[in-house]
Order: sequence, then structure tokens, then C-alpha cells
Amino acid sequence: MQINMSDSLINNVTQLKEFLKGSKRFDLSLEDSPIEEKYLFIDKTVDRFSYHKLKKKDKKVVINYLRKITGYKKAQLKRLILRAVDGDLKRKSYKRIRPKKIYTSSDIKLLEKTDEFHLRMSEGATKEILRREFEVFHHGNYETISGISHAHITNLRHSPVYNSHWVNGTKSRLVPIGITMPPENYGRPGSIRVDAVHQRDVYHINSVDEITQWEVAVCVPQINEACMIPALRQMFAQYPFIIFNFHSDRGGENINYQVASLLEKERIKQTKSRSYHSNDNAQIESKNGSVIRKNMGWQHINQNLADHVNKYYKNFFNIYLNFHRPCGFPTIEVDDKGRKKRIYHSYLTPYDALKGITEGHKYLKPQHSFEILDKIAYQYSDNEFAEIVRIEERKLFEIIDRENRKSGSLEI
Repeated sequence: MQINMSDSLINNVTQLKEFLKGSKRFDLSLEDSPIEEKYLFIDKTVDRFSYHKLKKKDKKVVINYLRKITGYKKAQLKRLILRAVDGDLKRKSYKRIRPKKIYTSSDIKLLEKTDEFHLRMSEGATKEILRREFEVFHHGNYETISGISHAHITNLRHSPVYNSHWVNGTKSRLVPIGITMPPENYGRPGSIRVDAVHQRDVYHINSVDEITQWEVAVCVPQINEACMIPALRQMFAQYPFIIFNFHSDRGGENINYQVASLLEKERIKQTKSRSYHSNDNAQIESKNGSVIRKNMGWQHINQNLADHVNKYYKNFFNIYLNFHRPCGFPTIEVDDKGRKKRIYHSYLTPYDALKGITEGHKYLKPQHSFEILDKIAYQYSDNEFAEIVRIEERKLFEIIDRENRKSGSLEI
């Protein structure tokens, strides 16, 4: 039995509101009716209530009414109402614009062969090759596919004919250098974290020991084998204890075969952080800002002065960092909810932290002892040596300024 619905007695928005209130428990939907019938109902309703002249809140009532009757969703219904306001709302008949198939299986095979030969390049580059095959090299079988669009190459690459044959796409390659894992320090000094800080024409290679926070910085003019290998040797030599683990991010200055070969000769294990996880190497990242950037700033340093910076680091700055600059050593406290919080109550110089390790003398290199290191640590007070460092720092930056003026790279 078919029920014909008539709403001709509803003539204003107020009556619509009352109808919606009273019909909450009833299903008066035309959802199962033909599309033509629903479109006709929407068209008549829009005209009868002069929808385009209504206020916004009244339009909302009309929309809710049409949603209840037709079963359409709000977004679709709004589109249909706009069409009804512009003119008669009628169902559009679908016509395929180009029903003829342009690219046959043989054309797809030509694309497939091109991708196989060139290891599946980008759509733009592939399109250019197909064009050249026909227009430049006069291969007639490429005539049709030579005019293919950039987007349709992607479509054909997802077609069943194309996917039925193997194509060598881009493959990720695992670089067998270093192990992706947190460094293991075993509670003793010798596990260092390393990172590079770029300052225009030079690089500061910064390193810090996990347990004692012993820090050594070196400067190189370029990131290459000729500069990095001597710099790392110089860095290792300035540690008073034996290095057994080298941890860095995935930067090319540390993850390369030359550095890996050096570490293997020195019997040093190489570990690396995860990709896109900068917090994995947070200890050295914080030192980059609080030590290197704070002291060296952002000023341009000419490559020719890398040796001057290295002398300053070795003779003054690294000594100051390890014997006269206290670092915070956290205590981890766990609250009632199991959350860990770092509390900084203890502040020690890296040298005092090294001496505080149980039987710390066992980890020192043969040529070092606490008696020798004490002479360096207590020759000057912290303020006295810090004053010397600042004097030498000013001398260094005067040289840098003169070189910048000379080369015309002085920044104001």
C-alpha cells in the first residue's frame, strides 16, 4: 500500500516547528521513495516557504523538516536546497564524457617497460620520456601514450594490467653502521654522547660523558674524513678515562664508514638514536645550547680559524668546563601515581663527579692519575680560571673580528 503525503496545510515556519515537535515519535520519512519524488518535495517546500528570504534560524527549521522527511544528511541537503533555489531541482542524468578507452593494455605495457628500465621515476620525468620516445626518437608505438597527463600515469600504475607484472620501485636501504639502541654506560665513565653544532663556516663537535658529564669540544672547518678523523682522535685524547661507547644521532658526520672504521680500531661500540626522536640524545642537545651556543654565540667564524678555536678549546675552555664549571646531577623521584620527576639537589664539577665514583681510579687511562689531575683542578680557583677563560675568549673573538673585516663578512 502506498501512502501519499501532503503537507499543504503547513504554510509558515511556526507550524513547521509545531509539526517537528509533535512528530518526534513518528517516522514520516520518504527515504524509500524514488529520488525524483524526494527532489520534487524539496523543490516545492523551498518555493512555498520562500527559503532564500528566511532568517537564518528559520532556515534551520526548514532544513530539519526536510531532513526528517527525506532522510538526507545535512551537507547533501544543503547542496540540493541551493540547486532548488537557483531553479528546478531535477535529477541529473549521468553521461560519460569520453566513453572510449584511450590507453590499451599495450600502452600500459609500454609504461611498465619504461618504469622498469628507469626504476620508476616521478610522473613528470616519466611523461617526458614517453614524449621523447615518440617525438624525438620517432617510435610509433608510443604515439598514444606520449600525450598522457601527469595524473593519469598514477592511475595506470594502479591498474590491474600494470600490477600484474613486477616493477622495481624505490627500496629503503639499511645502513649497517651503528646499532639503534640507548647507550649502555654500566654505571661507569666512558660512554659519551656526540653531536655537531653548525656555526656558519665551522662545526663544533661536542661530546659529553653520560655519568660524569665530562665534556670535550673540538672545532672542524668541514664535515669530511680529512677533518673529522683527526678531530675525533683529539677528542678521545682529552678524556682522562677510556672511551667504550660512542652514541650520536643519525647525522652523516658520525654515521659514515670512516668514523665506523676509527671506532672499530679503538674498540669503541657505536650506537645511534632513532629517527625523528631528538629527545633520545637530549643530554648532548642541552649541552649544545647551554654551553656551545651560550659561549660561542652565532657569530660567523671563518674556516681558516678552526685551529685557533681548537687551541682555545684544548688549553682553556675544556679545562674550565670539567674542572671549574659545576653541573646539575638529578635525583629521580617517583610520586604516588608512578610518575618520574628529576630533582636537582646535587651540583658538582665533572672532575668531582669522576672522583666520587667508587674506585674511580680504575677507569683512568694509564698516563693519568688523580694526583696529576688535582694539580690542574686546584691550580686556580673557579673564578680565577673563569676570568682567564674570558680573557682568552676576547682574544679569540678579536682575531675572528679581524678576519671577518678582512674577508668582508663582518655582521653588524
